[in-house]
Amino acid sequence: MPAWVTESFWIIRIVIFVLLVLVGIVLIFAVLIQPSNSGGMGALTGQSSDTYYSKHKKQSLEGTMKRLTTILGIVMGVLAILFFVTVAIYPAGPVQVPEPPQG
Repeated sequence: MPAWVTESFWIIRIVIFVLLVLVGIVLIFAVLIQPSNSGGMGALTGQSSDTYYSKHKKQSLEGTMKRLTTILGIVMGVLAILFFVTVAIYPAGPVQVPEPPQG
């Protein structure tokens, strides 16, 4: 592996870690903003919720937030895998280049 690649793993790891933290914070807020979903219990009792709102839910803010949450979760998973792959490939921190022997 070229030296510049192994020397840049710690920088890549820091960038991925910062992105993980930022995506995690945005994901927390996206989940907190969503309204509770208690409509699923009606299916157990046979109740139907075929309203205009339920048919066009994807176009609403709730549908957008649900899609955003799914996308952010996938991005966070991919970033976590990338982070641990960089750790597995090169577990050490910044490379210390030894000085040539004097002589």
